[in-house]
Amino acid sequence: MSAREVIFLGTASQVPTRTRNHNAMFLRWDSLGILFDLGEGTQRQMLHAGIAATQITHIAVTHFHGDHCLGLAAILQRISLDRVPHPIEIIYPASGEQYLYRLRYSAIYHEQANLVLRPVTRPADRPELPFVVAESGGTRIFACALEHRVECFGYRLQEADGHRMVPERLRAAGVQGPAIRELISSGELTVGGRTIRLQDVSEPRPGQVFALVMDTRPCLGAQHLAAGADMLVCESTFLSSEAEEAHAYCHMTAAQAAELARAAQARTLVLTHFSQRY
Repeated sequence: MSAREVIFLGTASQVPTRTRNHNAMFLRWDSLGILFDLGEGTQRQMLHAGIAATQITHIAVTHFHGDHCLGLAAILQRISLDRVPHPIEIIYPASGEQYLYRLRYSAIYHEQANLVLRPVTRPADRPELPFVVAESGGTRIFACALEHRVECFGYRLQEADGHRMVPERLRAAGVQGPAIRELISSGELTVGGRTIRLQDVSEPRPGQVFALVMDTRPCLGAQHLAAGADMLVCESTFLSSEAEEAHAYCHMTAAQAAELARAAQARTLVLTHFSQRY
């Protein structure tokens, strides 16, 4: 069984409240541990949630407004302090390179982390379409430009399509035990003089999709990221009563997030990034 869950470390937008920390989210996806946007106080929230620095494999920053990145300085120092043994990939808008550098070296410490920097640049030919920025095993991480006041990218994890084995078909074909794994890896197997193909004893299983749409007006990029997602995490900074303000500041209302999810046929919608006024 795959180990996949989302842990919200903060759901506030620009200003934290007494009950909501600055925006941050940790995604467990099999062997991956992806920390999305690190608002102020993320390190302490990780302690409350039982998340160790050693569990982080990727850090993905959507944009460099403070409520999405000010916790990065502390987390990078913690990664060195805890001597995390594996490389950690940092995915971020290339236009914010100077801010990443300043946060990384904002205080004196002994840097020991093995950081792999993956700056993201919007492709010139099809800027509205998602593109691959990282890959691990059968999962690819896509980025796609959103419509905010500064350069901002949303992210999408997409698992490769697979097969779901059908026990009745396996029994009828005489495939059992270790032979099942061999059939999955090779695609076909000879049993009792017969060639058994994988598609004969299985059904197609679409890969799971997780999408994060953060700090944007409704736009094509958000639609592409959300399409068919099993879980869509979407900003919902304002209510419909502040729709004009949301548009002016390049944010969504909760109703717009719901409309996005419905149009994209997302299975689950999670709202986050709430204004302090609520």
